[in-house]
Amino acid sequence: SNFVLGNAQGSGGPIVYCSDGFCELTGYFRAQVMAKSCACKFLYGNDTEEEEKEKIEEALQNKTELKTEIMMYKKNGNPFWCLLDIVPIKNEKRQVVLFLVSHKDITRDKVIYNDTNKDEDMLSPHTDLPENYNYGRRRSRAVLYQLSGQFDNKNKQNNKAKNKLKQLGNFSGSMPEYKVQEVQKSRFIIVHYGIFKIGWDWLILLCTFYIAIMVPYNAAFQGRDRSRDSVYSDVVVEILFIIDILLNFRTTFVSKGGQVVYMSRLIAMNYIKGWFLLDLLAAIPFDLLYAFQIDTGTFIHLLKVARLLRLARLFQKIDRYSQYSILVVTLLMSMFALGAHWLACIWYAIGQSELENNPSNWSVGWLYELGERLDEPIINKTKPDVTISYLTAFYFTCSSITSVGFGNVSANTTAEKIFSVCAMLIGAMMHAVVFGNVTAIIQRMYARRANFHSKTKDLKDFFRTHHIPKELKQRMQEYFQTMWSMNHGIDINEVLKDFPEEMRGEINLQLHKEVLSLPIFENATQGCLKSISLQTKRVFCAPAEFLTRRGDTVNYIYYLCSGSMEVLKDDMVVAILGKGDLFGSDISFTEPVSTSHGDVRSLAYCELQCISIRGLLDALALYPEFADKFSEDIQHDLTYNLRDCREDEEKV
Repeated sequence: SNFVLGNAQGSGGPIVYCSDGFCELTGYFRAQVMAKSCACKFLYGNDTEEEEKEKIEEALQNKTELKTEIMMYKKNGNPFWCLLDIVPIKNEKRQVVLFLVSHKDITRDKVIYNDTNKDEDMLSPHTDLPENYNYGRRRSRAVLYQLSGQFDNKNKQNNKAKNKLKQLGNFSGSMPEYKVQEVQKSRFIIVHYGIFKIGWDWLILLCTFYIAIMVPYNAAFQGRDRSRDSVYSDVVVEILFIIDILLNFRTTFVSKGGQVVYMSRLIAMNYIKGWFLLDLLAAIPFDLLYAFQIDTGTFIHLLKVARLLRLARLFQKIDRYSQYSILVVTLLMSMFALGAHWLACIWYAIGQSELENNPSNWSVGWLYELGERLDEPIINKTKPDVTISYLTAFYFTCSSITSVGFGNVSANTTAEKIFSVCAMLIGAMMHAVVFGNVTAIIQRMYARRANFHSKTKDLKDFFRTHHIPKELKQRMQEYFQTMWSMNHGIDINEVLKDFPEEMRGEINLQLHKEVLSLPIFENATQGCLKSISLQTKRVFCAPAEFLTRRGDTVNYIYYLCSGSMEVLKDDMVVAILGKGDLFGSDISFTEPVSTSHGDVRSLAYCELQCISIRGLLDALALYPEFADKFSEDIQHDLTYNLRDCREDEEKV
């Protein structure tokens, strides 16, 4: 892929990007090509025909497509036959904003076709490149991919452009559009941090608590009773669970890369791989079996116990919104009471089983004694009221797990005694785990999340106090949540401050190995690299965010780890930066402060590693031999120099 991109809105079509293949073909550094005309007049020579030059100028002036063969010259003076192809690229407004100019060396084909006796050694397509040329740094196809989008192919010219791009980048046929990457959103997508989703999660939590209470209660106290009053509310809860599954297929999430995902297909795949099966099991409408008069007894209630697994899912999700103070204690106490409720249901089921299945001991069971005290003897075919029985069972289990009981409700049969021992052991464990360590648990598990909620609250107060516009507010919220999902609130400087400087240097070398492994640092000693790594940090940019503006002080040298960016000068694109590009300012020991002569804006989600120029100068002062070579090499290795104030001029 030997091509350059020229700005169609600038005079002469200044080059804003060139591929690795073009640099390899011509022998020029990328920095030497930037801002020159995309007609590539610096490749012209004595045998370049004037007619072909005029064709190129006319195509650029009229913004039309051109394909021609022309004699050009490499940097070392060797001529080669070039198949030149100019393809205009339009934006979403159908305006030509870029020229895609590709160069293909057809010297060998030309020699064979013409059957000439020219010296093939002189016309060799191989060029001696500089030793420190980095083939891996430039990712031309990645840049084109970042600029690509679905383009309406209504006319022949668009189809030609699409075919050309297939040849250059093995794309799927999409014509590149030049525009800031827009967040792709499907219709009817719910934002995971929105008010509606937060309220819905709380509603589902309440429904889950309802299931956790009613499922064991119905299994123990209702038994085969089909006419229970809760059947209608159970159906409503089942409907809400089904709706929750549908909403989860349309709810955004934060990817591992820190981006908020809005595409419905990716959302569905993420949900299916996660909680879908559990949610589906919890949403099975078991109560429809009652509508068809299917005799299932307590079996149907036991199946519903699977719904209790939703508690784990809801508590995992709800921790993003709770403040983990009074609410956390309330939830823990609710779980404690819920455990007592489950034990009460089991206690009643044991008493009921003793009455029905153990005639020899039925008169000593706790239900028999309760009936005698209430003057509702079991021998008269009567039983204590269900409400009274439940309250008595709940009272017994609460007294058993919080103390040793009071004896007014006691275990008499073997099964009741075994259960009582188990309840007391559970109570001792709950005392030790829940009540004894509740403060430590909250501090250990929720300290960082509490910091997240504190910063979220500060952000909301800031919005409310300063009346931030809605669009800017949303961008700030997405950026904050993205950054938090990437670093989980961990301040690297705070974590590393207690480590010795030598170890911090090694850690930073690992954290910033992408930029420090560039050829420009290959002659630096290990100590020098450690010193420079301490002056390096990572930053993140969302689409359409400005990294720096014209007139700002250039404080950093930037290495683009992912994404793509553009450099604007007087609202005109002068450079397009892709993954692996190094840009910023060169090093001057006499004038350490420089100002930017352009605006740098992100076209997609970008991750950068930044080296502080002031800190870099301090580090280089300790290594003068490397400093001299570095200050010389960086002028060639910078993809774009923001200090450079070159105008668009022709250099042949």
